[in-house]
Amino acid sequence: MDNQQEQYSCAVLTLSDKGSRGEREDTSGEFLKKTLTEAGFILQSYEIIPDRKEIIIQSLKDLVDNKRITLIVTTGGTGVSPTDVTPEAMEEVVEKEVPGMAEAMRAASLLKTNRAMLSRGKVGIRGMSLIINLPGSLKAARENLEVVLPVIPHALEKILGGTSDCGAE
Repeated sequence: MDNQQEQYSCAVLTLSDKGSRGEREDTSGEFLKKTLTEAGFILQSYEIIPDRKEIIIQSLKDLVDNKRITLIVTTGGTGVSPTDVTPEAMEEVVEKEVPGMAEAMRAASLLKTNRAMLSRGKVGIRGMSLIINLPGSLKAARENLEVVLPVIPHALEKILGGTSDCGAE
């Protein structure tokens, strides 16, 4: 974000059973905190929670409805293993999906690995907040964030009622 743009609040939510128990270092969450603050976002919350659907739902709703965080970026729980339930939690949280952002992340990842087609991450809006699901690995989280980071400020401006033209760059 340049100095002309509003600074937006953000939260990083890592979804990991092992991470929540202190059994695994959260490299992707640490990367996201650093990258988002360097991009001009104001980090308001960082948490590591277990891969449990109800806990994810409760955490996302709290970040949006109570803490009024503008951008929430999750990492983890987007694959196809039995404990990967982030997309199912998102279905119960978001009011509008933003499929183009999720599709762009998967398309860019597919250029690097065919395993990207197993990613089920979603992007959506709840209230005045944008929620973005990233994979749990540091490499994948970095690659996916690179794709969407340039458009996040404009997306937030529009979500918050901005009237600038989407066609102008």
